[in-house]
Amino acid sequence: MSLKHVIELYEVMDSIYVNGETIKEYLHNIDSAADVKVKTIQGESGSTDFVRVLVKGKNGKSSGGNAPTLGIIGRLGGIGARPEMTGFVSDGDGALACLAGAAKAIDMALKGDQLEGDVIFSTHICPTAPTLPHEPVPFMNSPVDISVMNENEVEDTMDAILSIDTTKGNQVCNHKGFAITPTVKEGYILKISDDLLHVYTQSAGISPVVLPITMQDITPYGNGLFHINSILQPAVATSSPVVGVAITTESVVAGCATGATHVTDVENVVRFVLEVAKTYGTNKCSFFDETQFSHMKGLYGSMSHLQTKGNEVHTHE
Repeated sequence: MSLKHVIELYEVMDSIYVNGETIKEYLHNIDSAADVKVKTIQGESGSTDFVRVLVKGKNGKSSGGNAPTLGIIGRLGGIGARPEMTGFVSDGDGALACLAGAAKAIDMALKGDQLEGDVIFSTHICPTAPTLPHEPVPFMNSPVDISVMNENEVEDTMDAILSIDTTKGNQVCNHKGFAITPTVKEGYILKISDDLLHVYTQSAGISPVVLPITMQDITPYGNGLFHINSILQPAVATSSPVVGVAITTESVVAGCATGATHVTDVENVVRFVLEVAKTYGTNKCSFFDETQFSHMKGLYGSMSHLQTKGNEVHTHE
């Protein structure tokens, strides 16, 4: 049960003193041989620690195998907005879910349930991040630019990516729990994966909930366009398919709100991404239809220009 790891990591992360090494120590307490790397990056308004966890699969590429590699990214500005706000913020749920997923996957392997393919978990830890004005509620900002996040979280070895992000500050997805987005690939918003919808129904036990996204949402930050949040920013830095896993609420909740983490909803996300990891590694879960995608590109050409900031340069959001 991944709830144990969610609760334990919440307690670890709800601190002004937490950093990447703290997380590394927690994961090494599960398995001292766990492949955990920490990298500190200094930004204009502070620093953050990027944490990367590789959980090797039985037939993973890192061991010479050929099973596809899944990337699971916890996307956020920060886990805390101190000193402005006291405590763990809602925006931190993406990091919490990602790292709890890593903890559970490590624990599973120790118990003989090793996944088929490699899974790379990547996020960052910043308990003192700044905030940013945004409608209808303020965003969490980050001490580092979104491009720095992509450089440290998105890897060429990721054949597909699940991007977990708290997505509560909107009025378009009024569901308490989590939702998934359509697949985004090379500037195209594609059909929602039937396989992912099936995994959703099996793990969540309810009908699938889909987060609506727009063309603006899949373009890079800094171009002056409105974005629902950063959930699909990994898609601007890769040609691999990306699906957002949005932690959602019925009401509009600010990313910098404290006391707004619902551990059972986070645990639902952990189970979902791990079930996807199980099926994706065995080639039983497709993020998109390759024939349809090829046909679409033949009809309408490349949309990769939407992965760039376009023809004009605007101030950062």
